[in-house]
Amino acid sequence: MGSATSEAKINNPSASGISASDARAIAKEAYIYGFPMVVNYRTMYKQAIDKKSPDYRGDFNTVNSSKSVATPEDKFVVTPNSDTPYSYVWMDLRAEPVVITMPKMEPNRYYTAQLVDLYTYNFAYLGTRAFGNDGGIFVIAGPDWNGPTPAGVKVVIRTETQFAYGLFRTQLFNPADLANVNKIQAGYQAEPLGSFLHKPSPPRAVGVDWPTPSDDMSTSSSMFPLVNFLFQFCPPNTSEKDLLARFAKLNIGPGQTFEFSKFSPEIQQAINDGIKDSDADLAVVMKKINTDEISSGDLFGTRDFLKDNYLYRYVGAKLGLYGNSKQDALYFGYFVDAGHQPLNASKSSYELHFGKDQLPPNNAFWSLTMYDGKSQLLVANPLNRYLLNSTNLSSYEYGSDGSLTLYVSHNKPAAVKESNWLPAPDGPFYCVFRVYLPGEAVLNGSWKKPQLQPV
Repeated sequence: MGSATSEAKINNPSASGISASDARAIAKEAYIYGFPMVVNYRTMYKQAIDKKSPDYRGDFNTVNSSKSVATPEDKFVVTPNSDTPYSYVWMDLRAEPVVITMPKMEPNRYYTAQLVDLYTYNFAYLGTRAFGNDGGIFVIAGPDWNGPTPAGVKVVIRTETQFAYGLFRTQLFNPADLANVNKIQAGYQAEPLGSFLHKPSPPRAVGVDWPTPSDDMSTSSSMFPLVNFLFQFCPPNTSEKDLLARFAKLNIGPGQTFEFSKFSPEIQQAINDGIKDSDADLAVVMKKINTDEISSGDLFGTRDFLKDNYLYRYVGAKLGLYGNSKQDALYFGYFVDAGHQPLNASKSSYELHFGKDQLPPNNAFWSLTMYDGKSQLLVANPLNRYLLNSTNLSSYEYGSDGSLTLYVSHNKPAAVKESNWLPAPDGPFYCVFRVYLPGEAVLNGSWKKPQLQPV
């Protein structure tokens, strides 16, 4: 009988003395921490596990490519870019490393492979900025591998999780350039290390009983069992020892079993309230984004760069999962107008004005992309125009002083303005201004984005 009582105390936190206020605080913290892992898993499930999903891209350790840029039909991730056709590889690194081949590229075309772990940290990059356009062969190794660097390999890159994502972006100059991009994409290759070395591979890692994502998985306590599940592929980081000890008080973390129904009604309410409390933290960061106090460059990067700022990692995953680290791209969000009013094209039209020589300095290109405020996806329109970008600078109309004004509205503007028009939905929207390989003035903040002026 004594052992049963002890077991009850371990498995029922309401009996182990946790207060409702502690449960609420821990639930908020664990929700902010776990949200990126959960939405990342949802993408992995759709792209590499569920063969019936419209977003299925192929099995683990194989590169698959979208043959065109993203359109409103693409729903695999919120706030996708439509400048660079994507290629994808989900890597299972449990049995052995994966070898990625990057093809050689002409010097003026930007291409990149962003490497993302299960926490959504950008742990490394391949491509233009990181290694130049000469291509090469790279070994991506999980936390348990300690072999030598094989001959012909540029570098071995390690990740702290046993699964990782490679997200490739290849610059498209114009619609006629698509065949060239598709040819480049065919040169992205991934294979297990044994295959690359022409040696027998180690035994395959055991199969995984992958949980099916639920609709409320990222918005309720149903996320916590999934976070616990994912920890088996994420060896605990020593920097998080105290944090995980706190989470364990709510049965969240490595080796834990979270069963919401086993908590007392009071603790259940506290957990739900804690998750809702994350909205206030999100609002604080959004205010700083809207006043340009922080940028996307603060939200995405390596674990070392983010320095355990789980709130920023959460906001990054919520606004634009798989955003680039700032050295590869900076994203300037337009969520409010110059008067700090929410953007709504059913109530107003807008103008974005760049004085002569005031476009952002960059070593690749820039773009302004439109998103529906409700779905966070690209906006269907009669022109099939989802963005305006610098590869089309010669097609725009300019002011007599050399300035450039871009027009954002639901209704079609006068014919003279149509080349500079970005169509908006008939309601709430937001825009993202991306600068790829940003110049120093963009990186150090001395270049300021112009405000979106209501007309």
